[in-house]
Amino acid sequence: MTQRHHLRILACAGLLVCAVDASAEESAETLYKNNCLGCHGSEVYTRTDHKITSIEGLKTQVQRCELDLGLQWFDEDVDQVASYLNQQFYHFAH
Repeated sequence: MTQRHHLRILACAGLLVCAVDASAEESAETLYKNNCLGCHGSEVYTRTDHKITSIEGLKTQVQRCELDLGLQWFDEDVDQVASYLNQQFYHFAH
């Protein structure tokens, strides 16, 4: 293989990673909009007296809601929705 061919492969791999990341974020946002907003609005995340104080607590709460609603999400879905909520509202360090 030539160096040019290697560069094309690397460029394609980079685009694929970006597409997967964008797809995961879109999926998390869709899961949030389709399931979380039915019970409460964004005021739950923006109030000053947060009951959630860490990324671990946020993941636990997302999983609790998922189980209460009987959604049968994969662990990755719970993690992605928690990450989405963290990016949008909480801003906990990972």
